[in-house]
Amino acid sequence: MNAIPLPYGDDPDTMVFWQATRQKRLVVQCCKACGRSQFPPHPFCAACAHPETEWVDAAGRGTIWSYGVAHGPTLPGFQDLVPYSMIVVELDDHPHIRMVGSLVAGPDAAINSVAASTIRIGLPVDVAFVAVSDDITLPRWMPRASEDIRP
Repeated sequence: MNAIPLPYGDDPDTMVFWQATRQKRLVVQCCKACGRSQFPPHPFCAACAHPETEWVDAAGRGTIWSYGVAHGPTLPGFQDLVPYSMIVVELDDHPHIRMVGSLVAGPDAAINSVAASTIRIGLPVDVAFVAVSDDITLPRWMPRASEDIRP
């Protein structure tokens, strides 16, 4: 199987995010002037344009806001995994932030480990982390333990 494409862990705007994921922490930027949190990261506040932001921990809990299923064609690194779902998670503690990711049955499970027929808008999810290289640990999402996702 071909390797999946990975983000750049040394990009100045995202480096702190990737450092946190290696520690199994989910973080978002927060403006030092207006207090608004944001993701994806920017070199300034997207709400007020203030140049100073800080990284704050997010709880890593949310709900599925939207989802889609990739059937192909895909990038070569994903061709053996189709169909697989992609989800948009609205964070519980930062409800205006939505993160795109994979819904998986377990932290090390394949991105096609949850049947698309079991996914629903509003499904509670928790973050999990999987190291895919020495530099990159990806946040992924798992159905909350209290949820029954059988088809």
